[in-house]
Amino acid sequence: MATTNKYTKLFICSTGIFVCYFYFGMLQEKITRGQYGDGENREKFTYMFALVFIQCLVNYIFAKMILLTVMKQGEDTTRTVYYSLSALTYLLAMVCSNMALQFVNYPTQVIGKAGKPIPVMVLGVLLGKKIYPIRKYIFIFLIVIGVALFMYKDGNVSKKQAESQLSVGELLLLLSLTMDGLTSAVQERMRAEHNSKSGHMMLNMNFWSVIFSSTVILISGELFEFIRFLQRYPSTIWHITTFSMAGAFGQYFIFLTVAEFGPLPCSIITTTRKFFTVLGSILIFGNNLSLRQWLSTLIVFLGLFLDAMYGNDKSKKGTVK
Repeated sequence: MATTNKYTKLFICSTGIFVCYFYFGMLQEKITRGQYGDGENREKFTYMFALVFIQCLVNYIFAKMILLTVMKQGEDTTRTVYYSLSALTYLLAMVCSNMALQFVNYPTQVIGKAGKPIPVMVLGVLLGKKIYPIRKYIFIFLIVIGVALFMYKDGNVSKKQAESQLSVGELLLLLSLTMDGLTSAVQERMRAEHNSKSGHMMLNMNFWSVIFSSTVILISGELFEFIRFLQRYPSTIWHITTFSMAGAFGQYFIFLTVAEFGPLPCSIITTTRKFFTVLGSILIFGNNLSLRQWLSTLIVFLGLFLDAMYGNDKSKKGTVK
C-alpha cells in the first residue's frame, strides 16, 4: 500500500510538472510572439520587465502561502545580500529568455536554455572550486554539440534581417544562460553557508525580483505603457494571469518532487517535459525543424538525460548534487 501511494504521488507530481509547464510554455510563446491588433496597426508584446514583475509577484504570493500552510521550513538565516544577488541574476535570466522569443522560435529557446548545465558547471569550477566526474564532462559535451548543431545557420539563410534577428536572439539566450550560471553559483554558496531551504529561496528571490523589476518599470515608464497595452487588448490579462499561475504551480510541483523523491527523478521529469514542450510548440504554432535540428534536439536531450541519470558522483567530495 505504501509503495502504491508513493507511485501515485510521483504520478501526480509528474503530471503537475508536465501540465503546468506545457501550458506555461505555450502561453509564453503566445504572449511574446503573438501579433496584436488588425491591419497595419498590428503590434507585438514588448513589456518583458512588466511580464516578469507579474510572474515574480504571483510566485512570491504563492510561496508565502505554501510556507504558511504546507511547507513549513523553520527560521531562515541566509544573508540578505545572497538573496538580492541571486534575485538580480534570476530576474535578468528570465527577462533575456523572454526577450529572446521576439527573435527566435520557442523550440530554439528551449534548446538554447537546455545548455544551462554548461555555465553552471564552468562557474562551479571557477568560482566554487567544484570537482566533477569525467563522465559529467562527456555528457555536457554532448549538450554543447547538440546546441551548436541546432543553432548552426544553413547556407540558404540569405536575408540580412533574418541573420540579424537570429544573432540577437542567440545573444540574449547566451546572456540568459550566463545569468543562470551566476544564480546557481550564488545558490551553492547559500546552501553551503546557511543550508538554505527551497521554500525560503523561492520566497525571498521572488521578493527581491519584485523589488528590482518594479523599480525598472516605474523609472522607465514601462508600467504605464503596459497598462495601456492591456486596455487595448484585455484578453492578454487572462493569458498573463494564467501564465504566471502555471509557473508558480509548476515550481511547487518541482519542489515537492525534490522533497519527496530527490533531485534525480525531478531532473528526468523536467528534461522529458522540455522535449514534449518542443513537440507541442511545433504542432500548435507550426515551428518546423529541419532534419539536422531534430538530430541535434535528440543529442541535447540525450546529454541531459544521461547527466541526470549518471552525471553526479556522490562518493567524490566536492561534487555537485
